Amino acid sequence: FPRWRDDHEPAFVFDLARRLTDTFEVSVLAPHAPGARMEERMDGVQVHRFRYAPQRLERLAYEGGIPSKLKQRPWLGFLVPWFLTGQLISAYRLMRRVRPDIVHAHWLLPGGLIGALLQELPGADFRLVVTAHGADVHLTGGWLSGLLKREVLRSADLLTVVSRALRDKLLQGLPDAAIEVAPMGVDLHTRFVPGNVPPSAATLVFAGRLVEKKGVADLLKALPRVRAHRPEAHLLIAGQGTLEADLRTLAERLRISDAVEFLGSVPNERLPAVLHRAGLAVLPFRTADDGDAEGLGLVTVEAMGAGIPVIVGDVAAVHDVVTHGDTGWIVPAANPAALADAIIRLLDDPALAAHLAQSGRRYARQTFDWSVVAARYRTLLLALSD
Repeated sequence: FPRWRDDHEPAFVFDLARRLTDTFEVSVLAPHAPGARMEERMDGVQVHRFRYAPQRLERLAYEGGIPSKLKQRPWLGFLVPWFLTGQLISAYRLMRRVRPDIVHAHWLLPGGLIGALLQELPGADFRLVVTAHGADVHLTGGWLSGLLKREVLRSADLLTVVSRALRDKLLQGLPDAAIEVAPMGVDLHTRFVPGNVPPSAATLVFAGRLVEKKGVADLLKALPRVRAHRPEAHLLIAGQGTLEADLRTLAERLRISDAVEFLGSVPNERLPAVLHRAGLAVLPFRTADDGDAEGLGLVTVEAMGAGIPVIVGDVAAVHDVVTHGDTGWIVPAANPAALADAIIRLLDDPALAAHLAQSGRRYARQTFDWSVVAARYRTLLLALSD
């Protein structure tokens, strides 16, 4: 959730919330962060932020997400109990103030857990919707985490997931659960649209957090092979994360630093301009060593909407977005050689690349534009509130 206007943090929760304000009165509870306001109104959404530590120590959320931060900096684990306590207390106070008909919790942990606990407190009279996004399903976290997730799933009046892959994984543990597949959306009518200037064909772009499951290291390892065939090939990396220093070191070791441009964090409204510089979007998703994997990959949809042909790593969730050879190109995950061959194939076949771009944009607009996604959630929520 954005910490302030024009933040570079993924904004899909906010984007959904503000598109529901024509039907619902929407309040959001999100973690505080240094520099953020405690309360504000953003595009019709009343935003409340909860404190969980002295401001200088509020480093658990944002900038890559809680799981990746705990993996890189285990000492941040001491903040987790305070985070949960602060969220629960603030959620209870907000519940007593606004008397919600529906609480929509994003991620099984911690959001879904807080929603489930809130149901047990005095004055609770709401229906609970829980949306799983990916890491909350893929990361095991031990027996306690598994137990808490199962309790959340049992407590929810409605469970939604952003891809069929997540639904199938949850059904392995709860075969009788009623789960709706309802992805988040992308603005494919005004923001992520094709550019007016032809891109540089040999410019590649990656956009996303610099964490293991995004596969950026595999892309860097593929680039020397691509450049042996196309010496002018150039890579733009838009994003930041816990692996940035390691990736810069890898680029130096591979002697490709002159062909790789680390752009840092790019706000969502500026991302289309970055995508328009490239002839090919390369998003080599993989399963991380801890089991984390992409829940859907909205950046794939953003690139497709911008009219850029996409290459993606073969993890289960991408099959909701990409049909190989039609709306994009799927390569084996964690395979730099296969990735390089796919890049070379599309660079050498502009007719195929153009077909993927056109077909991909058409499918993205039909399936993932916010007008479609918000209407789906509006219908689900209204049915729940009857």
